[in-house]
Amino acid sequence: MSDVAAIQQLVVKYQELKDEIAKVIVGQDEVVDQVLLAIFSGGHALLIGVPGLAKTLLVNTVAQTLGLDFKRIQFTPDLMPSDILGSEILDQNRNFTFIKGPIFANIILADEINRTPPKTQAALLEAMQERSVTVAGKQYQLDLPYFVLATQNPIEQEGTYPLPEAQLDRFMFAINLEYPSFEEEVTIVKKTTSDEQASVNKLFSDKEILDFQHLIRRVPVADNVVEYAVTLVGKTRPKGKTAPEQVKNYIDWGAGPRASQYLILAAKANAAVNGKFSPDIEDVQKVAVSVLRHRLIKNYKAEAEGITIEQIIEGLF
Repeated sequence: MSDVAAIQQLVVKYQELKDEIAKVIVGQDEVVDQVLLAIFSGGHALLIGVPGLAKTLLVNTVAQTLGLDFKRIQFTPDLMPSDILGSEILDQNRNFTFIKGPIFANIILADEINRTPPKTQAALLEAMQERSVTVAGKQYQLDLPYFVLATQNPIEQEGTYPLPEAQLDRFMFAINLEYPSFEEEVTIVKKTTSDEQASVNKLFSDKEILDFQHLIRRVPVADNVVEYAVTLVGKTRPKGKTAPEQVKNYIDWGAGPRASQYLILAAKANAAVNGKFSPDIEDVQKVAVSVLRHRLIKNYKAEAEGITIEQIIEGLF
């Protein structure tokens, strides 16, 4: 099949996928779009939202429709790296046997990732970057596709361990979940307080998802679009030559080269699922806020004046 035909097939399958997810998830269209873009780009996502916004249900539903193995890990202060990765035990023949932890799945929901100490957070790093884990000096490959979706509660900060910048940078997207509209909430309440259980169908195989990930990487990009993405990221660095006044005034630290890579990958995915054979500057702008949101560090002046990261990013377009 040619790449043109494959993109046309992706558009159809992507819409079927969204329709299937909508059987269970009410509203949250933009959130669903960004989670799916991350999966088809081969990236990870950080979901930021208050409790009760169906974050776990969303991930579980996406995993079912994609036909992927799903595991949920509840992060707590006493969680140890071995609780995630697995450990070696002495079997009845006095041989060491490796028992796999919950990280060995296609989709991992790292629930409230900032509730656990950095040592345990770091256990995810190798898995996210290398798609492998090392236990007792031996490396184990993870099954592909592999996707980590972590959640954070933005309200309650007591007893939390903020993710270090190096780990935040591993996430392709930081996605903010908002409260549903009145009409959406009415629909949610009606659905969830009845005896009817919505079920979703599996629409993809592992191989199909990997094929689409490779297809998106093959999507051609014009030089001016790549240069726009790199220039946009350069503007976020307060000591850079192209930094505008608002960045110099309100930002302590800007985004690194990984942001430029993710901008282009996400723009390719956004173009492909919308039936375009090459991304343009609008595709970069569409994904820019979610790619850059968690990579910029505001200073005290921005906090004092109530300036949001989103306002700063949108001011760079």
